[in-house]
Amino acid sequence: MTGRSSNAHLALWIAATGLSHGEIARRIAAEAIRQGHRQIAPDATRVRRWIDGERPRPPVPALLAAVISDAVGQPLTPGDLGLTAAGPTLDSIQLPLLTEAAAQTLAGWTQMDLFLDRRDTLKLALGAPLILAAARMLGGTARRLNRATKGFDTDTTAALEEVTAFFTKADASKGGGLYRSAIVAQLAEVARRIQDGVPASLKARVFTATADLAALAGWVSHDCGRYATAQRYWAYGIYAASEAGQPDRGVEIVTRMSHQMIYLGHPEDALGLLKVAAAKANLPATRALVASQTGRVHAALGNERDAERHLGAADKLVADGLGDEVPEWVAYFDAAEHAGARAVSARDLTGIGRNRRASDHFTDALALRRPGFDRVKVMDRVGLAAALFTENEPEQGAAAAHQALDEAARIDSTLVVSRLNTLLDAARPYRTAAVDEVRTRAADLAAARPTTVAA
Repeated sequence: MTGRSSNAHLALWIAATGLSHGEIARRIAAEAIRQGHRQIAPDATRVRRWIDGERPRPPVPALLAAVISDAVGQPLTPGDLGLTAAGPTLDSIQLPLLTEAAAQTLAGWTQMDLFLDRRDTLKLALGAPLILAAARMLGGTARRLNRATKGFDTDTTAALEEVTAFFTKADASKGGGLYRSAIVAQLAEVARRIQDGVPASLKARVFTATADLAALAGWVSHDCGRYATAQRYWAYGIYAASEAGQPDRGVEIVTRMSHQMIYLGHPEDALGLLKVAAAKANLPATRALVASQTGRVHAALGNERDAERHLGAADKLVADGLGDEVPEWVAYFDAAEHAGARAVSARDLTGIGRNRRASDHFTDALALRRPGFDRVKVMDRVGLAAALFTENEPEQGAAAAHQALDEAARIDSTLVVSRLNTLLDAARPYRTAAVDEVRTRAADLAAARPTTVAA
């Protein structure tokens, strides 16, 4: 066994079946015969070796997955069982729908993030694997194996809620770069405690706070340019929301994943994710958020009619009111946030149809923004300046740009920097002293936190 680590994922899933190693071996042999593989006849010792880290050759991983899937009543892949070459903790955003195994996967992601710095080798999920993973996690129900209760008590649960609220406010105000490592470290501690056991009486609170923390870890990772890492934390956030019995919380996290796809230039994947989200959204606020985001994606694609249809639906939902008790995790989506989506959509549809000017929408958004959302206000100000340049108002654009740059210097965010790149593009046609000064300041600030993607 030298150099081989045990397969904890497989051990957990076999324990979840309640079957002995000998019975697992017998069922694998029977499944092999059923599929036409007559030379496969493992015994209990062989099953124990697989748990100890020995990796069986094909077709055994698929046979083992079929047997365990049947026993636990939920579809599993060899990757869920830790039997693929990549391993479930590194290269997939899929999570095993077993409480302890999912937390163990999360712990692996946080350890890799904090200590191994694998940001450049993780694979970004795109296309069907991304959309299917989101659909599976939004609709999945996890099994719980560990009945112990030593991971959380009332005090530790309250502390988790408080620290998550603190980090959420700090990110919205100053950007997540300063806090990212602390957020990920907190998430790692949560993953460890979940494996120790969550009392049934605290399950909803623990997983609600964990969903919030994982969503935030994903957002600050995205904001720091760690895009594949962000996907993994968001994946766990969707899973945790299901554990908490809050599907709409998972819907909101899927919209963050769709935002990332827009940001990275994959609008079709963004639409696929939003279609999954729309099917699960129940609250007026999440339905409005999904409609607003969907309209924005169609605008990025130049689909004016579809953009207006979805943005108009969001207009109506916002105007009708988003409910008396909007959950804190989606309370940021309001008339100001929708005005921001309208502004970016108008920017992307410039020259198509007779839409209201993007600068007017950015002005609306700024007037409506509540205190505490400093980063998005800076993004609005930079967007306003860029829109004024595009609308052939260079003097007003330069004045707005200087105000935006004064505020942007205090925010640690690559999302803000990407808007600066948009501003530089919009200012390019103008060669006046005032605009040259804007260009110099924006270029210097963008160079301090470089990013190559426009938002």
